[in-house]
Amino acid sequence: MRHGRKINHLGRTTAHRHAMLSNMASSLILHKRLTTTVAKAKALRKYVEPMLTKSKEDTTHSRRMVFAALQDKESIKELFGNISGKIANRPGGYTRILKLSDTRLGDNAEMCIIELVDFNETLIESKQAAADKAAAGTTRRSRRGGKKAAGDAAATTSATEVKGEAVAPNAVVEQSAPADTATETVKDGESREEAKADEAGA
Repeated sequence: MRHGRKINHLGRTTAHRHAMLSNMASSLILHKRLTTTVAKAKALRKYVEPMLTKSKEDTTHSRRMVFAALQDKESIKELFGNISGKIANRPGGYTRILKLSDTRLGDNAEMCIIELVDFNETLIESKQAAADKAAAGTTRRSRRGGKKAAGDAAATTSATEVKGEAVAPNAVVEQSAPADTATETVKDGESREEAKADEAGA
């Protein structure tokens, strides 16, 4: 039973566990991303995040404290150089654990990726694009009956075509009167009756 057991020993002795976590922390600092089991990733997060906090103050004391744990000059140089500048404004939470769907083939252990939050460029770019889109306000809005309304508009347009010419849906179509051969020409200023009376008198 695990009564009061706050530290996951990971099936190793204390010296072996510290050596393993030190090696994993150095790899995470140098490569910014690491694939491991979920249990190791959670133990590594507790181990490496205090070091990242110490790197914000570039003093001799901080460098010696971190070097006592890592024992690697290259990782110290990277930590106090590139990483400390990027995490300067972040108040903790420097790492992210992403669980993978597949498990390890040998013992079926849950696998995950542990990475530094500020160095995942793909995720940062996608979040920035989403923020820009939200700020621009160009969200797509749909309403019910959109397809039906489009169909009605198409039917109205096709119905208002006259003699091969497209007419606006709201326009009033004027039909020309049929030509009447028996219609007589009426002079200006005369009514139809007067015209007929003149013809009868003639």
